[in-house]
Amino acid sequence: MLNHKQWLLKGADRVLPLIRLMPFAVQRLALQQGLNRCLAEPLRDGGFDLLRGRWLCLRIPDLGLCWYLTLARNGLRIAPKAQAQVTISGNWREFLLLASRQEDPDTLFFRRRLVIEGDTELGLGLKNLIDSLDPDVLPPWLWRNLERAGRGLAT
Repeated sequence: MLNHKQWLLKGADRVLPLIRLMPFAVQRLALQQGLNRCLAEPLRDGGFDLLRGRWLCLRIPDLGLCWYLTLARNGLRIAPKAQAQVTISGNWREFLLLASRQEDPDTLFFRRRLVIEGDTELGLGLKNLIDSLDPDVLPPWLWRNLERAGRGLAT
């Protein structure tokens, strides 16, 4: 018999891959607005300047998703294709553990659960940036839910 956490994870494993069926324009709109709103403070403070004129490919193979991010004049920009200088890939569960701070980023990369390919200096800079972000930059409701979901996954 599945417990509550296992049931939710199984549900997420079934529902999250459906995101790839959404038109890219919808994915871009949600991601760009969400990231630029949630990361407004670090963006304003220059935290993401290392992406100006360079592209990050964010790949989530178990969901069949791939997005390209760069820093433009108006904040982070998402594209369906670009010449990426660095690619960070991993399954959705690893990204949730990273975002919720339930797993140390170095551990995820060392164990190859998250993989950096390409310009490793840029990739390490991005990893350090993500690690340095204060959860307080996120809306409290979002941080609470991320943390709760990450804890459920970690246990």
